[in-house]
Amino acid sequence: MAYAVPIAVFLHLVGVIVWVGGMTLAHFCLRPALADLSPQLRLPVAEGVFSRFFNLVGTAIILILLSGGYLFPKFGGAQAPWPVHAMVVIGIVMMLIYGHIRFATFPKLRRAVQAQKWPEGAIALGRIRRLVVVNLVLGYVTVALATLAR
Repeated sequence: MAYAVPIAVFLHLVGVIVWVGGMTLAHFCLRPALADLSPQLRLPVAEGVFSRFFNLVGTAIILILLSGGYLFPKFGGAQAPWPVHAMVVIGIVMMLIYGHIRFATFPKLRRAVQAQKWPEGAIALGRIRRLVVVNLVLGYVTVALATLAR
């Protein structure tokens, strides 16, 4: 199959674009736009946006894992250049951070919004923001490594 590798690269990039692009949008556009709203308005909007975004990221991660798992041996496997190995490690760290956000921190935001406990919701949203910034930086480092690996 002559197009298998280019298709896998395309799917991998789509997953990365959705994930890193979504974090960029959330941090640099959504967060500042919501900053002027009261917690009673800001937190339900953030909860709704992140609910959809985290589901989308889950799908992106599946794409990244499947395509990356296919591509890794094609790019040398254990003998791949160091940037490829670094991308794998950083990607795993990013997925672990996402898992913590999605399954530990985000439910706290959701419960706080449902119970209208705005201070608790603000704390959870602040934690999500900080973890998203970490993942955003790691995502851009990974993109830089992908460029170096060529």
